[in-house]
Amino acid sequence: MLITRVLTALVLIPLVLCALYLLPHSGWVIFAAVVTALGAWEWGGLCNLPRFGRIGLGVIVGALVVALAPGEFFVFHQPWVLPILAVAAVFWVVIAPLWLRFRWPLQRTALKGTLPGILLLVAAGIALAALRAQADATGLLAVMVVAWVADTAAYFSGKAFGKHKLAPAISPGKTWEGVAGALVAVGIYVVVMGHVVGISWWKMLLAGWCLTAVSIVGDLMESLFKRQAGIKDSSQLLPGHGGVLDRVDSLIALLPVAALAWPWLMQA
Repeated sequence: MLITRVLTALVLIPLVLCALYLLPHSGWVIFAAVVTALGAWEWGGLCNLPRFGRIGLGVIVGALVVALAPGEFFVFHQPWVLPILAVAAVFWVVIAPLWLRFRWPLQRTALKGTLPGILLLVAAGIALAALRAQADATGLLAVMVVAWVADTAAYFSGKAFGKHKLAPAISPGKTWEGVAGALVAVGIYVVVMGHVVGISWWKMLLAGWCLTAVSIVGDLMESLFKRQAGIKDSSQLLPGHGGVLDRVDSLIALLPVAALAWPWLMQA
C-alpha cells in the first residue's frame, strides 16, 4: 500500500507542476476543468447518483469551469467571477461550520446534493484560474502549499500529542492538538514567505491562519459526506490515495477564499 501511494505521488506531483508552470493560461483552465470534472464525478457518488448521472455531473462542472474561468489579463472583469467566489467563500466560512455542527444529510439538499457540488467545484476551478493569473504559477503553488503544510502538520502533531477529539462523530482521528500543530506550522511558513516577498508578517499570519481554518473545514466536510454515503474513499482513481476529492478537499475550500483575499494581501 505504501509503495503504491508513493508511486502514485511520484506521477502526480510532476504532472501538476508541469501543468502549473508549462501550460498557457487556456491549457491551465482545461487542466483545472478536468480535475474538477473528476471531482464532480466522485461527488455524484456521494449523492448516490446512477452512473450516467455522475458522468453528466462531471461534464456540467468541467464545461462551466471552461466557460466561466477568468482570462489571463482581466481576472475580475467578468461580472460573474466575484459573485461565484463570494458565494463559495460564504459557504465555507459560514454555512459549512453549521453543516458540520448539525450534520445535515447531503442528499437532502438541492437536487439530491448536486447543486452544492456544482457551485463549490466550479468556484474552485475559477479560483485556480484567477490565482494563476493574479499570482502567477509560483504564487498559486505557495497558496496550495498552505493546505499541504496544514494537513501534514496536523497529522504528525495529532499523532504525537493528540488527546482531545476535534469532531469524533465525523473524523475520529482529528484532534485539537493537530489543529494547533497546523496553525503553528502554517504560521511559520507564511511569515517566512512574507519576509521573502516583502509582505507584512501580520497580514501573512492572518491570511495563513484563516486559510488553515477553512482548509480544515473542507477536510471535515468531505469526511462527513463520505460517512453519510457509507464509503471510505471518494473513488479509487488514485491508487493508494483514494479519489480526487480525497486529495483536494482542503483546496476546494481554501482556493475561493484565497482568490478573494489575494488583492488585499498584495496591497502596500
